[in-house]
Amino acid sequence: MTIPSYAQTNFRTLLRAAADGNLALMECLDARTREPRYVLYAVGRDGTDRVFTPFGHLADGNPFEAYFPPDPKDPQGYLTQTKSSSTGHLPVDEGNGVGDADPA
Repeated sequence: MTIPSYAQTNFRTLLRAAADGNLALMECLDARTREPRYVLYAVGRDGTDRVFTPFGHLADGNPFEAYFPPDPKDPQGYLTQTKSSSTGHLPVDEGNGVGDADPA
């Protein structure tokens, strides 16, 4: 699976904001569910104004139960609950170390 360019761009922006100390965590209200969410923002400037760009909210509860990560042995598959480890850690492919993760 290839990570789309918009997601790679947003990830790099988020890394730059973190390196510069320009991140904020705010409690917000989910527009659809009206539940509180804790949203990660990059903070920028427009003249003397601060601009807050939301990147996503933190997972409620156990994040290992909220998502199915990619399956390192199947490039088109995901590790579902029945395939994933009960330790809460993602399995590591000790083979060639190649993946779709974008560290920068």
